[in-house]
Amino acid sequence: MIMAKQIKADLKILSEEELVSQIDIQEVEYQKLKFEHAIRGLQNANEIKTKRREIARMLTEVRAREIAAMTEQELASRSKIRARRRR
Repeated sequence: MIMAKQIKADLKILSEEELVSQIDIQEVEYQKLKFEHAIRGLQNANEIKTKRREIARMLTEVRAREIAAMTEQELASRSKIRARRRR
């Protein structure tokens, strides 16, 4: 849990471009891990889960920044769309 908070704090420091490039790098590493696990097997298969969660944290940070940059009108239309989905 402490490690996840530290990673989240580190992500907030990165710029948008750095974050996107990190996501690309992590996704390539994730694909390599999956392939390696399918072929030979990994010593620690939890590495795949950890890598997937790191990517999800990065994508969440990107989305949070997108939402923070939205105007009031965009946020209002987003809320309407979300309300329709709940019905």
